[in-house]
Amino acid sequence: MSFKDFDLPKVERDFGLRVDTVHSLFAGVAAVAPHPVLLQFLVKYGPVGMGNATEKARSELLVAPLLAETWDRSNRVMSVLSGVAFDVDPAAGLTGICDFMLTRAPQMIFVVAPVMVVVEAKRDSIVDGLGQCAAEMVAAQRFNQKAGKPINPIYGCVTTGSIWKFLRLTDQQLDIDIDEYPITQPDRILGILLHCCGITPSPTQ
Repeated sequence: MSFKDFDLPKVERDFGLRVDTVHSLFAGVAAVAPHPVLLQFLVKYGPVGMGNATEKARSELLVAPLLAETWDRSNRVMSVLSGVAFDVDPAAGLTGICDFMLTRAPQMIFVVAPVMVVVEAKRDSIVDGLGQCAAEMVAAQRFNQKAGKPINPIYGCVTTGSIWKFLRLTDQQLDIDIDEYPITQPDRILGILLHCCGITPSPTQ
């Protein structure tokens, strides 16, 4: 069993989570204007990602560029890991590959202090990805606790590339943002990503 085998009811049951899905989590978070180069990239090449049915194309053309912008605007004090093995507790099913992980450490060789996981929605379904994302968030929570570096809350995101939905795990409380953010609002997505990482954005260079 691995992360991808979890749906939301199983995560709630197995890990004793309380789930809330009715609140707007980031209404007070300020938008952050992306670098003009990213905006130009999304305008020019975003249609290829949005028009493509494969997760790989959307990952490369829509998801990774925004996460890389988050890394750059953090003044590069964090890291973005892609396709990383994250085997935290195999007995509990908390094992597998994370599509993307954001950490509070500048090195990218191995996982240190994960603060956010990003799951690419399978079959273009945000709902189907919520359980996997929540399981990865529980794993990140346990990983940090075992390392003696507890981080609260842990954030997550499920994205189709064109739509982004965020989650927040505080102890046993899992909050799923009622709002969804389209790629046509990259400033809102970037602001939330930086907020989740506890980063005050640096100016664009």
